Amino acid sequence: MGGISVDSAVVEERGLRYDRRWMLIDENGTFITQRKYAELSLLAVKLEADYIEVSHKMEVDKAVKYRINEHSDVLIAVTIWDDATFGYEVNPAVSAWFTNFMQMNVRLVKMAEDARRLVDTEYAYHDEVVSFADGYPCLLIGQSALDGLNAKLDSAIRMDRFRPNFVFTGGEPHVEDDFATFSIGEVTFNAVKPCARCVLTTIDQQTGAKGAEPLKTLATYRKKGNKIMFGQNLLHQKTGVVRVGDELVVETWK
Repeated sequence: MGGISVDSAVVEERGLRYDRRWMLIDENGTFITQRKYAELSLLAVKLEADYIEVSHKMEVDKAVKYRINEHSDVLIAVTIWDDATFGYEVNPAVSAWFTNFMQMNVRLVKMAEDARRLVDTEYAYHDEVVSFADGYPCLLIGQSALDGLNAKLDSAIRMDRFRPNFVFTGGEPHVEDDFATFSIGEVTFNAVKPCARCVLTTIDQQTGAKGAEPLKTLATYRKKGNKIMFGQNLLHQKTGVVRVGDELVVETWK
């Protein structure tokens, strides 16, 4: 769904608290995303004290609300890419709201607390785990990388297309490619691999409209093999709090 900005976040074992802990699945238990269903970008998420509210960006009277800790007792096998893990349906009424919006049968599931979905072992250090995210707990992008891209585009795009957890200012475009270890606030991170980008980046997160950019332009200068790279996937060494305004300190470079 649409991403949100917060002033601070707790970095837990799986990544930021509440980030990608819920997922829509089809009748086969397979995840669905904006890659195929661009209309998901029109769903805005709001965090409240004990609740999450999801509403339609253009039709604000269409909304659903559920408790953060709410879920059924039936464990459901779910699939993300080639990974199999488990979740609980939040409740049938919430799933029915999403089914009505999507015009197809879907369920909203919450990740089981004891589910252990491992990060790619080729890049893991200590059998790190990940939530329902694509593959890694967190993603970092420098604002200068987006500024450099927008200088090449006819129409500037927003950072939300790339769905990063952390955006930092300063440095040359794509300086994050050279980070090895760095800290933000209380947490130390490892930049383990560049993030390969997909068609989701071509979806305007405010309107749901799709186009050729920015992949068309990125392919001219950010292509590695047959993949287009933008941002760094991260692993973290401990838990803690990260706040807007914290200094990013590079400890070691690649």
